Amino acid sequence: MKHFNQILILLWVVLAVSCARKGRPEGGPKDETAPIMVTATPAYESVNFKDDKIRIYFDEYIVLKDLAKQLVVSPPMKNPPLITPQGSPSKYINIKILDTLKENTTYTFNFGNAVQDNNENNKLESFKYVFSTGSYIDSLTVKGSVSDALEKETQKNVNVLLYRIDSSYNDSIVYKRKPDYVTNTLDSTLFNISNIKEGKYVLLALKEQANNFIFNSKTDKIGYLNDPISLPKDSVIENDIVFFKEVQPFQFKRAKEVSKGKIEFGFEGQQKDMKVKLLSEVPSSFKSFSQFEKDKDTLSYWHSLIDVDSLNFKVTHEQFVDTVTVRLRKKKIDSIKVTSNVSSTLHLTDTLFLIANNPITQHDVSKFSLVDKDTLDVAYELQKIGFNKLAVLFKQTPKNVYKLNVLPEAITDIYETSNDTLSYNFRTLHPEDYGSIILDVKNEVNKPLIIQLIQKDNVVKTVQLSSSKKIEFNLLKPRTYSVRAIIDENNNGKWDTGSFLQKIQPEKIIYLDVEFKLRANWIQNETFTIN
Repeated sequence: MKHFNQILILLWVVLAVSCARKGRPEGGPKDETAPIMVTATPAYESVNFKDDKIRIYFDEYIVLKDLAKQLVVSPPMKNPPLITPQGSPSKYINIKILDTLKENTTYTFNFGNAVQDNNENNKLESFKYVFSTGSYIDSLTVKGSVSDALEKETQKNVNVLLYRIDSSYNDSIVYKRKPDYVTNTLDSTLFNISNIKEGKYVLLALKEQANNFIFNSKTDKIGYLNDPISLPKDSVIENDIVFFKEVQPFQFKRAKEVSKGKIEFGFEGQQKDMKVKLLSEVPSSFKSFSQFEKDKDTLSYWHSLIDVDSLNFKVTHEQFVDTVTVRLRKKKIDSIKVTSNVSSTLHLTDTLFLIANNPITQHDVSKFSLVDKDTLDVAYELQKIGFNKLAVLFKQTPKNVYKLNVLPEAITDIYETSNDTLSYNFRTLHPEDYGSIILDVKNEVNKPLIIQLIQKDNVVKTVQLSSSKKIEFNLLKPRTYSVRAIIDENNNGKWDTGSFLQKIQPEKIIYLDVEFKLRANWIQNETFTIN
């Protein structure tokens, strides 16, 4: 009897635990069904719509994920609608419209993949709610794809815009007014704008920072088709809309003294043709050097130390002319600092450079010495490159170790400051430590080409071609490389971007669809056809 009671208690405990356990039993089928919209008030695809509140019901509890990124309302509204609930499960979505709706217009609330079931996160893909303030639902569509003019991998989450061509349209409207229709590529490079009226349109792509469907050329990338589209005829766009960053027009910002003897001239846009001329009277011994800073909209200007309160300059750029006075108030100079472009290995195709932060006015060759692993002197030549760089030129031997010593006061800058003792140790490798790429370029476009070898977004080598040719990239470090070709339409030796207002498309870039995983003592051959 005692054992019987124990068995009964054990069975009761097991039953209680089973009843208390939530969720699907272990081993049961996983819910892989997306939520389904059951009904909506007002109904889906309602016409003569005059409400400001919408409620959409689903067959199960849903949550909204990444709604700010996923939801696209077309046409865009000045005041975004209020969507609730967010952050908690619900069997419905409330939409509160805070804007005045346009007459005779079909509106689309495209939720993308934001609607998911609460338990398994199954997505209701491309879910949308549609209504019309007119007597019918517009049903035309346009679909296509986008790509980045410069980058191999196209960025996602690109807005695609349609502007209706009517009496109010002009090209500058994209800087001021939201479009008539909009969609977003979300997690792909494909777009599909639906529920459009018949008519003629300008089709644009914007990779935006503000995500407000208005083009800001300083921060956004833009792409456009050369010709307007007509719907319903042009419902499928065969070629990519290629988006790009425009070069900004020149704008002078300011000039300021950043340290004693150094002035920075800040600007925006194209630096080409910008010039700075000193207007103040200075002694005949006065020296100055200027240089555009890499990847910065800045012209640095170094000058001899001079006992005056200010200097006057004239700044010019094409039609732009301005005069500026720079107050000289800094007390401390930026003393000379010398660095090397080589850390530990000098590759056989590289040159050893010593780079100063200030312009170099003197260098004493007798205070430099270069020895190899056997401490034998190595013959070398010092060559000044620009105004702040010294090239150490010597015959490199493979598999060797070198040491460059620089005694104090070997290098003197514009402020009469000089270096302390410097010492650089580095080695060279054997040719077998490198690899090679042989590229057979077939130029079928019969236009000038720029072939670039790229490693981690850095251009390693560049070759210009006017016709088909086999080219070799030798003594390459074992790395992963890619290759691209720029069709150099204006034959100026560089890639040129486009302009929306001037109706200039960017020069075309074609990436070789082969990635080179180069190993030491290895040669890879490939054919690159440009068509």
